Order: sequence, then structure tokens, then C-alpha cells
Amino acid sequence: MTTAIFRSSLLSCTMSQESQHGKWTLSSSDDEDPPQQTVSKALNRPIPASTDDHHSPLGVQQESTSSSSPDAKTEWPPEPPKPDGGSVGSEARQAAHYNQQNPVKFENKAPSASTKRKRETEDSGWALSSSDDEAADSSDRKRKQPSPKRTKVEDRRPPSPHREPDYKEEPEEFYETSLPPSDEIFRFYLNKVSGVEKKYNTGALHIRDILSPLFGTLKESVQFNYCFDIGWMVQQYPPEFRDKPLMIVHGEKRESKARLIQQAQPYGHIRFCQAKLDIAFGTHHTKMMLLWYEEGFRVVILTSNMIPHDWYQKTQGLWLSPLYPRLPEGSPSSAGESPTGFKRDLLDYLRSYRSPELEEWTQRIQEHDLSDTRIYLVGSTPGRYLGADMDRWGHLRLRKLLSEHTRPVQSEEPWPVVGQFSSIGSLGADETKWLAAEFQQTLTTLGKGGKALGSRNAPMHLVYPSVDNVRTSLEGYPAGGSLPYSIQTAQRQLWLHSYLHRWIAKGTGRSHAMPHIKTFMRASPDFTELAWFLITSANLSKAAWGALEKNSTQMMVRSYELGVLFLPSAFNMKTFRVQKNPFPATGPSTSFPVPFDLPPQRYGSNDQPWIWNIPHTQAPDTHGNVWVPS
Repeated sequence: MTTAIFRSSLLSCTMSQESQHGKWTLSSSDDEDPPQQTVSKALNRPIPASTDDHHSPLGVQQESTSSSSPDAKTEWPPEPPKPDGGSVGSEARQAAHYNQQNPVKFENKAPSASTKRKRETEDSGWALSSSDDEAADSSDRKRKQPSPKRTKVEDRRPPSPHREPDYKEEPEEFYETSLPPSDEIFRFYLNKVSGVEKKYNTGALHIRDILSPLFGTLKESVQFNYCFDIGWMVQQYPPEFRDKPLMIVHGEKRESKARLIQQAQPYGHIRFCQAKLDIAFGTHHTKMMLLWYEEGFRVVILTSNMIPHDWYQKTQGLWLSPLYPRLPEGSPSSAGESPTGFKRDLLDYLRSYRSPELEEWTQRIQEHDLSDTRIYLVGSTPGRYLGADMDRWGHLRLRKLLSEHTRPVQSEEPWPVVGQFSSIGSLGADETKWLAAEFQQTLTTLGKGGKALGSRNAPMHLVYPSVDNVRTSLEGYPAGGSLPYSIQTAQRQLWLHSYLHRWIAKGTGRSHAMPHIKTFMRASPDFTELAWFLITSANLSKAAWGALEKNSTQMMVRSYELGVLFLPSAFNMKTFRVQKNPFPATGPSTSFPVPFDLPPQRYGSNDQPWIWNIPHTQAPDTHGNVWVPS
């Protein structure tokens, strides 16, 4: 599709759209930075839209709203909560839930002449009419046609780990736990995926693995996350650890906070820490575990929410720290620091919450030896930062680390930047507003003289699933519930389309496991080497990474995010070699296991980015269904 046709298709989306699935009214805000409002089908009810993940700004987890006793089986999928006031759950996730509960089967019928033109535009993945035919559209809309009734079909989609209690249909081998090699170099792992060959899970980890007694005798833990199903999460702990003290760090407010607390009522060992979100549209998006054992202490930084949908048929990743031993009594406060400053940075991040509930954990961390850490921490915390504080958080923190701990690579060709994510925020009217300006300057920094690689000339490859990626995935269209790029945002940044590349992960066996992982890296021109690699909770948004204000004298960050940066210098290497086939992982490797195939494959002429809040009805998914947001 040419840019002109693409633009024509999107510019018409401000009109009411009427099709066989009902009337749609779409609107957008004139403000570039805050998330645009979406409008729900039929009700025309404004819904706050998140800029980052698959949830509302309040991070409501709609998939688990009722508490159950600790011994009760968790029903899945639970009934989503009803919207109360202005606080609603994830529209994208709710749409996925509704489509799973009420599947609409694909009907391969020849379109009538009156709908043929509209069908052609729907084939592009946008389901929008051309602005050249507004008059015809207006005439068609006057002849309102009733929407077909959704009927529950007998031919339901086959059993899936997303539909049965406790995912008990998974074979026992899926949950088999084995310790990673003690000499594992990078300690970067992908999550296990249900529905792929066994070899692609050899060396991957499930949440039950991470919490297994093989990793330590748990005394107490903290779960930092965006979205929780508390009943399910508690069941992932081994029986002997399920009553150990557990703190949940969250960003919920008002009704969603009340629902979260209600979920925890049956569990007397759970307490809460509410992250302060003082800037509008910010979220607590960090995903981290702090695990305190009889034998020591461990940190896990990951990309999965604490809900079952995130742990079975999606591509996710995590960094698992070594087991940190306790320092000898009387050790100085500077003891146990790593060459990467990880201990100091972790403590600074925890203190940024300004929460008394986390003070005991900062004290515990100070009492442990974190000197074996070889990664750098890259976090975001909400605020407006001036002077020396500007590069403490967000993309300026990444820029500082790349400036201080990397060296320019002399090359005739520029080394491209690769970014991969599961959601896209509002980035501005054109690339010069943020992406190809301050953010690209950060991603192309290499050493103090990083301009040797040409920051302006370095290609930028952005990997985000296409409609066809989602349609042919293990989950089918409902996988799009975790990819909440909205039509309101997309229509405002048509220029971004030329940067986008398909999700292809044949090397890791995860081409059909849609990514919720977020990664950024700098690759050599032939994509066989990396200058650095980052795994993070941060999607492609200014809310997550921050944006410069007031003539670049101030840095504004809306959300909490956390990631880990791998730099070759910390591993006594000049660059990382890309590991082509990471699975089965049978031992340590000095090559880096990139989760998807390099080089990325650019969108084809018929590809469109997945957009969750428009129908996708022109071809069936892997379960024979179509996508009709509720």
C-alpha cells in the first residue's frame, strides 16, 4: 500500500463508521502528549486509553475481579468487571476476553456490490473507508442495517491454556524445573511457551520455575507489577511458600485499588504498597520480583504481568540475578557493590517510591553482596527533572550509560538501531518531534564521540506485530488484546508506518507467540553483532521513556518502568555475537540470544500494524474466528 492510500484510509476515521458489526464513532484529542480517548462501540462512552501497555491509565486488571479462597480453583477466564465511574479495565483486554467467550466464526461469503468497496479497505487491516468517497459513505450510513446477533457456536475453539482452571491440561514436563547452569553468562531467559516444540522450552523459564525451592528457601517476597490476578499468582508459589509474607507494589487508585485489595482478602500474608503517580496518564509499569531466601537474596526483572494470559502463549523475557549472599556483620555501607553500580542504582530506584513499606527491603539489600552483577539498571520514575537529575531516569539514563561505558565502532556503514515493543504511544505529528530527535540521539550514542556512527544516518528498525502476525498466532485474534495500539493514535502518526517490521522469531520457535517482551539494541550492518542490548518494561512511548521540555532544560517522565542493559564491556567483550539458534539451551554461550530473527523483515505492501479497536473480519484466525471489539 502506498503512503497516499494509507493516509487516505486513516484520515476518514473521524467519521462514524457503520458496517455489519454496528456503528463506530472515533475521536481523538488535539493534545499530542496525553493518550487519546477511545469511544466504545454503541455506547459512545469515552474511555481513557493507556499510552503504554494493554490496560487503562489506572492499570485495572479486568480478568480477575472476585476473590477466592486460597484453596479454591481459579476459574478462567473470570468475568471482567463492569465499568464504574470513569475507571474501566483494559479495553483491549476486555475485547479479547469477550471475543474468546463469544467467538464470531468467519463466514466466507461473497460481498455484495454495496459493501465491496468497504471490504477492500477492510482488507488493509484498518476497516476504514476512503476519504474520497465520503458522500457515498454518508448515503450508506443513512440506510442503517442491523448488526448480526452473536450466537454461541457449538464449534468452540479448542481447549487452550487460557480457558481452563489452573491450566491443568499442560503436560507435566511443561512445569519441570531445572536450575540454569551456574556459569550462565548473561542470565537472560525467555518464558516457556505452550504449543511450541519441547526443544524451544529447554532453557526457558515459567513463573513456577522462578519461585521453585530449587532457587532458594523463600522467606519473603515483593512483586512489583502493573496487573495482578492475586488468586492465580499465589497458586504459582510452591505450597510450602504460599503463606510467606508477600508485598504487592502497584499503581492502582480508587475503584481499581479497592478491587485489588478485595482480591487479596482471603490471603492474610499479603500487604500492599501503592506507588505515587503524581503526573497525569502515568502508570506503575515496572515488573520486578525481590526474593529473600534463607540462603540470600535475588532480583528478577521481567516483562510479564502477574496474570495467567502473560505466561503461556506470549513471548516474554526476564533477567534472573545470581543468588546474592549476605555480607559479614559490620561490613561498610559501600560493601557488596558491583562494577556496574547495580546495588546503588537498585536502592535509588526503590527510594524513588518514597514509601515506608519499602524501607525494610532497602535495608535487606544493603546487607547483601551484589558484586557479581554484570548488568546496568535503566529505570523510569515519574517526575520533572532538572540539572544533574535529568539523566537519572528514562532515555537520558540510557544515553548516559552508553556514553560512559561504550566506545564508538569504526565502520563505513552505520550500525542500525532495532526497537521491539508491544504498544505504541502518541509520538507527535512527525518523527522530528521525538522519535528521530531526542530518542534516536539516545539510541545511537556510543561513547563520548559516538557521532562516528552517524546518529542521524543510522537506520531505525521498529518491530511490532502486523495484523497477519496476530491472526496466525497461537492465540489467534485475542492475542491482540495485549497489543493495544489504537486507531486514534495511529491516525495521528501515519509517518511511523514506514519504520515498522514484522514479528518473526523462527530461531526461538516463537513466531506465533505474540511478543509482550520489549527489547532495544544496536546491531552491526550485517546483524551478526550487537553493541548493546536492553530488555525493559518500557514500550515505545514518551510516557515511559520521558521527553525533554523547556528548551531541553527539563526531563519529564510519567511512568515507572524498569529494564536491564547488557554492555559488552561488563563481560570483557568488544561486542556481543548474535546467537542464531538459542534453543535447546544446554549450557552457557558467549553469544547473545536475541528473542527474534535478525535482520527484521519490513512490512510488505499488504501489511498493516495490529490495531485493537477496529474489526478484523476479512480472514479467520487460527481458531476460525474473526475480531469484533465489544
